[in-house]
Amino acid sequence: LMTITGMVRSGVSGNLMSLGALDFGLIVDGAVIIVENCLRRLAISQAERGRTLSLGERLEVTRDATREVLRPSIFGVTIILIVYLPILTLTGIEGKMFQPMALTVSGALLSALILSVTFVPAAVAIFVSGKVKERENWLMAQAHRAYRPILGFALRARYLVVVAALLILGGTALLATRFGTEFLPSLDEGDLVMHALRIPGTSLSQAVSMQTVLEERVSSLPEVRHVFSKVGTADIATDPVPPSVADTFIMIKPRDEWPDPKKPKPDLIAELEAIAEGVPGSRYEIIQPIQMRFNELIAGVRAEVAVKIYGDDLDTLVDLGGQVESLLQSVPGNADVQTEQVTGLPMLSVTPNRMALARYGLNVADVQRTLSTAVGGQEAGRIFEGDRRFGVVVRLADDRRENIDAIRQLPVAMPGGKAIPLQEVADIETVIAPNQISRENGKRRIVVTSNVRGRDLGSFINETRSAFEQDIDMPAGYWVEYGGTFEQLQSATERLAVVVPLALLLIFGLLYGVFGSARDSLIVFSGVPLALTGGVLSLWIRGMPFSISAAVGFIALSGVAVLNGVVMLSFIRDLRKQGKALEEAIVEGAMVRLRPVLMTALVASLGFVPMALNVGIGAEVQRPLATVVVGGIISSTLLTLLVLPALYRMAAARDIPTGTAMVEQN
Repeated sequence: LMTITGMVRSGVSGNLMSLGALDFGLIVDGAVIIVENCLRRLAISQAERGRTLSLGERLEVTRDATREVLRPSIFGVTIILIVYLPILTLTGIEGKMFQPMALTVSGALLSALILSVTFVPAAVAIFVSGKVKERENWLMAQAHRAYRPILGFALRARYLVVVAALLILGGTALLATRFGTEFLPSLDEGDLVMHALRIPGTSLSQAVSMQTVLEERVSSLPEVRHVFSKVGTADIATDPVPPSVADTFIMIKPRDEWPDPKKPKPDLIAELEAIAEGVPGSRYEIIQPIQMRFNELIAGVRAEVAVKIYGDDLDTLVDLGGQVESLLQSVPGNADVQTEQVTGLPMLSVTPNRMALARYGLNVADVQRTLSTAVGGQEAGRIFEGDRRFGVVVRLADDRRENIDAIRQLPVAMPGGKAIPLQEVADIETVIAPNQISRENGKRRIVVTSNVRGRDLGSFINETRSAFEQDIDMPAGYWVEYGGTFEQLQSATERLAVVVPLALLLIFGLLYGVFGSARDSLIVFSGVPLALTGGVLSLWIRGMPFSISAAVGFIALSGVAVLNGVVMLSFIRDLRKQGKALEEAIVEGAMVRLRPVLMTALVASLGFVPMALNVGIGAEVQRPLATVVVGGIISSTLLTLLVLPALYRMAAARDIPTGTAMVEQN
């Protein structure tokens, strides 16, 4: 009920990413804390009175019990909501992917919070009508039995515990600097597309015949279901390319229909590359269909990495492009390295000889008129058929238009009615001209592209930059930019670097509002960096690079990390207000709150386990997020149970004169 209400409020209940990232355990955290405290207080009240309680008495007890944990519960959930604010500031592709998730989770948490402080206490008072006895199962009894001596050791060796926690934090921070980076994990779409680039000027008939040979050879693989191609520009010209460019879409069978279902997909791609190399006259890059369009929308190229070189002279750009292509081929992890085809287009060049034209009494316009009529055609009249009319166009036959010798013999009319061959007044030859001239922001540019296989995108770009600075000398007025999905990673990281600290500062302000003490707020806030250690270690254990998906997981983890700290420290402070000594209050508070801390951590982490272990379509994006949260919750729970009491014991000791038990006045 809580989840559905929040999803409807957020207006994004149909978003699959939102449903996948919705942690049902996290949603019931507030209700778990309130129900646990209500049952504990009901059991204590019945034991004190020696009888079962009436409905009015149960309502009073549950009301008081709810008030006891109301403040930390509300602030804890509010803090979790605040940490999703940075996600709402994301723009571009990452914003479209993760903003619906943040809205869905926020709506569900808000609804769960409202119901947990209204419906849940009332339901406990109404339906828990019999004898209530606070009993612990075997697992919790063993947990209490094991936790008490460990807690005692943590309080006695508090300096050692805090130093060990700091060392762990420093070690994981150092480990995090060695992580690779990528924008989003690559999805396994199942199917593949082979992007074929042939010699500029390749005719349509020749491209079709070459494509037919390629399709026949690719179809021979037992893992391929069927193959189809797109050559040149489609009817709807959303992808304008010449006939020399083709896309071969390769539909792959389900794995259970493969001869070897355990065969790695990279092996299949290697076989496709071997087949492609056997078809001469083309260069190929193999990528996935959605990934290809995704990259094209981001950077205008189909590959994952685009090295854009800007300058004025086309020949210099071509030379630099060749150097960069060789450099990329030397970087480990490269695949399908190609330079944009900006030259190689055969073109008929007719250069008028002005001195010869003057001798024959001709001018350049006479030569142009002759060529235009012979090659392009000129309307010489009209034919009428009823109400229809047709232009009569005069031009050379197709076979003679393609024959340079025939063009050389074109008669050019002279004054007086005579004619001379075109070759007498013009130099006619076939030259290699620019295939295309691309501009970006008004500047000429050439692009060298590459896919990345077997390593992360961030380290590939960093190694490429290092090699570029060492090996390539850029002339004055020329510069290079790195495009592709790496650009999106940079922009999202820069935005989060500003917004996340602001959100953490707001969290600290809320903690100060809960405790009214900067010292206690810092103690609880220390759970954030300590919880991140588990997220970093879980990514390292699973061999995952840092990505925007993992960053969203770290953001979500920051809110979860302070929830249990708020609940435990609030109860310890309440015990001190009741006059209990510092050590006694810490031990009793930690022991009493062990059960809700373990329960909330368990249900929150279990809510993300299916997403962390998911292997279905789209799971690649969800796994880093869930992995970070599950690992972070585990480390946060351990550190909350051990480091937080030790920190509070160290910080609050100065408030107590030697040999005296002070009652905190906050």
